[in-house]
Amino acid sequence: MSYELFIGLRYLRAKRKQTFVSIITFISIAGIFLGVAALIIVLAVMNGFETELRNKILGINSHIVLMEYGGSIKDYKKVIKDIEEVEGVVASTPFIYSQAMLKKGHSVSGVVLRGLSTESAMRVINLGKMDGGSIDYLSEKARNAIKLKADLASLPGIVIGKELAKNLGAFIFETVNVLSPMGVSTPMGMVPRMKKFLVVGIFDSGFYEYDASLAFLSLKECQKFLHMEDLVTGIEIKVVDIYKAGVIAKTIGKKLGYPYWTKNWMQMNKNLFSALKLEKRVMFIILSLIVLVAAFNIISTLIMVVMEKNRDIAILKSMGATAKGIMKIFVLQGIIIGAVGTILGCIGGLAVALNLEKVSLFVEKLFGFKILPQDVYYLSELPSQVNYGDVFIIVAGTMLICFLSTIYPSLRASRLDPTEALRYE
Repeated sequence: MSYELFIGLRYLRAKRKQTFVSIITFISIAGIFLGVAALIIVLAVMNGFETELRNKILGINSHIVLMEYGGSIKDYKKVIKDIEEVEGVVASTPFIYSQAMLKKGHSVSGVVLRGLSTESAMRVINLGKMDGGSIDYLSEKARNAIKLKADLASLPGIVIGKELAKNLGAFIFETVNVLSPMGVSTPMGMVPRMKKFLVVGIFDSGFYEYDASLAFLSLKECQKFLHMEDLVTGIEIKVVDIYKAGVIAKTIGKKLGYPYWTKNWMQMNKNLFSALKLEKRVMFIILSLIVLVAAFNIISTLIMVVMEKNRDIAILKSMGATAKGIMKIFVLQGIIIGAVGTILGCIGGLAVALNLEKVSLFVEKLFGFKILPQDVYYLSELPSQVNYGDVFIIVAGTMLICFLSTIYPSLRASRLDPTEALRYE
């Protein structure tokens, strides 16, 4: 062990006269601990929130959407064949998008009606878990396999979200009426188009907005209901790498040419993910201020130690210690304080971040409130995903701040004149 490290560690041990200095040292360690732990936990939550949100959005929605300028796609089967020849495309499926109203008894709710192909849709999208029934029951063949009453067996199927089912008071294998705003012309004027459907599935995507406003029909039944013949609104596409969706979308657009246009998931959710990135940066800056405050405590601690140890520094210099050696003593002292706080902060932060779900459940039970109410926030649970790259940046940044905070006090100690310090001793 070098004499600089030995003396630095000795100065960290408080004597009776140095109690105040020792308290400030512990405050510095506590400040760095809190700053590092808070940064790790908050960034883990932000990463988890972004990942969870992206997974849920890309579950219900596809990576790329292809549509036609001015209306619906006619020869969609040929278009799908051309799309699936593009490198990077996993699967594609036609869809119909329309707005409608669902009615059950006296309950009415506006919905987004989506027609999907029962053969290919599940290769592109994922509705999450089913609270009852199955998406397969949208197919007439699958529905025939269930022993339903004669009056229900003839009805077309519909799959609705969990929250929508609650709002309507609809249960599995019950009927609902679908009303289309595209009316039918009669001698009495325009009358809304209405048809009875059988609820064959209730899905739970975990995303309140989707669960409360989406209803799925089979492509054929949707075409019949909306009088679209063999037309579709567009084609949904799934790709191998979601971060190459933009490049693949451009390739598809160039291959098919006008009148087709494409939009990828990043463009469709640009505002949401940009806001999340900005929030993450702002939170990082705000929480870094805790570490900066702790760094100022390190500066004040070292300055007081230097002032108190003037005699010791003078004796060391008279015994042959160099200015560089004296400087090293106080730099090591500051780095030790920073390292202890950073290590404890890392352990504490990672322990909470990796067990955040259990911690949040404990807090909810203790104080009797819900941290993320499902009807207010996008998610019902507090997500957490530790990015070890972020942890490394936090640790490296904290240690750099701690090192920089030692420079002024250690320089002051190294420039001390031993004759002036020992004149009155």
